[in-house]
Amino acid sequence: MRVSRLAHVPGIGVDRVGDAADALADPEILRLENLDVDVRPPRVAVEATVTAIGDDDANSYLPFQGHLSLREAACAWVGARDGVAYDPRTQCVSVAGGLNGILNVLLATVEPGQEVVLTDPIYAGLVNRVRLAGGVPRFVPARATPDGWLVDPEELASAVGPRTAAVITSMPTGGVMGPSHWAALAERTGAHRPWIIHDTAMDRLRFGGPIDGGPAAVEALRDRTITVGSASKELRMIGWRVGWVVGPAPIMADVALVGMANVVCQVGIAQQAVAAALTAPDAEADVRAFTDVLEARSRVILEQLDGYPCVRPDGGWSLLIDTRPLGVSPGELSDRLMRKGRVAATPMDGWGPSGEHHLRLVFANEPVERLADLRARFDAALG
Repeated sequence: MRVSRLAHVPGIGVDRVGDAADALADPEILRLENLDVDVRPPRVAVEATVTAIGDDDANSYLPFQGHLSLREAACAWVGARDGVAYDPRTQCVSVAGGLNGILNVLLATVEPGQEVVLTDPIYAGLVNRVRLAGGVPRFVPARATPDGWLVDPEELASAVGPRTAAVITSMPTGGVMGPSHWAALAERTGAHRPWIIHDTAMDRLRFGGPIDGGPAAVEALRDRTITVGSASKELRMIGWRVGWVVGPAPIMADVALVGMANVVCQVGIAQQAVAAALTAPDAEADVRAFTDVLEARSRVILEQLDGYPCVRPDGGWSLLIDTRPLGVSPGELSDRLMRKGRVAATPMDGWGPSGEHHLRLVFANEPVERLADLRARFDAALG
């Protein structure tokens, strides 16, 4: 029998679809179900990793909060966007990937029974971590429009109340938030002062426009914003399992304490590599070039599926389809796509209340050439 903390923690679906595709061992299957990526990590990161394998200092638990070079690089990476000078010794810890960072922050900020505000739909892994920490998810709708996903800033701020411990801001669906949302949170939530947990795993992967600062760029939110980042997505360093948490010194001491009681430390041979990738002279250009690749793939999918109920993403590497107009459930469409169209795609059950009618396509691991017959595959699946 499951322990009670798992009663409302479903799987994320990606593992089941991925395992089914692997079992078929069919190279013609389009792998649109998971966040693996076919664009190589920065060369400087690979070279630094090879060097670290022979470095005895990299084969160590210490320092538990992460190598100083990595924390310095992470603080500079976050601070350059938000216009904030962070102290790497007291305001940053390294973590074993961004979602480890999210869980550590939730465990340091949320009392059992308190609410955590999230947008809907959202990544199931974020919802599950809120529940593992004892929090109660409170969802604010992200509405699909012809221009993409829209979250009403006032509605976001109005969801904050006396039981709110934190607000998680993230973009797993391809929808983005910006200055209007930070302004509303600053103006409307001062009486309750929830933590703003800003998930920046894909923050720089934005299409067609400049990257706005995060909530920490707003002075009224700075002392209650905790920024969590990761090398897995922007830098394509999935297997390195390195992320970072940056925020006010007092709460960072608690986040570090949770880290010691949880994963303990990060991959030693990976930290210098991530630091090298973050501080490389062409780091921003590298992320921009990757973003251009993702945007081109998104454009091809939207062209291929013109007339299907797709929601245009503004960034990231996921595109959602509302299956209600198609007369099928996301699970049924996923099954038909695998059997009749040779497409692996994940139904979003558990990805917030509206996940039950969305299917997710991930375009991180398939080049545009492989996407050229996507419409024919969908048409075959739907008869």
